[in-house]
Amino acid sequence: MNQSIGAITGLLACVTAGGCAAGSTSTPAIPPHDGTGFVCDASMLGDLVGKTATSELGTDAIKRSNAKSLRWIRPGTMVTMDFREDRLNIELDAANKVVKSHCG
Repeated sequence: MNQSIGAITGLLACVTAGGCAAGSTSTPAIPPHDGTGFVCDASMLGDLVGKTATSELGTDAIKRSNAKSLRWIRPGTMVTMDFREDRLNIELDAANKVVKSHCG
């Protein structure tokens, strides 16, 4: 147990300090994006709220957000918690209307 706490403390120190010395066993920092040029920005999609989900709306949202992929999230749908900065998520209500959009 104490070894686990020590390892976690060491890893947190590396992360908060912005990196660890060469030869360290910590994981490297995540780069800001994958180099493909796809970094989603949903800040300009507020006008979609209340609109019915259609393939045309999805295509427009992908283009406007610069996303690489789109995930429709309907009520009760289980979704993975993995973060993908190139993915646009559009949450829908029971009437298939857009409630919210966000990247990740």
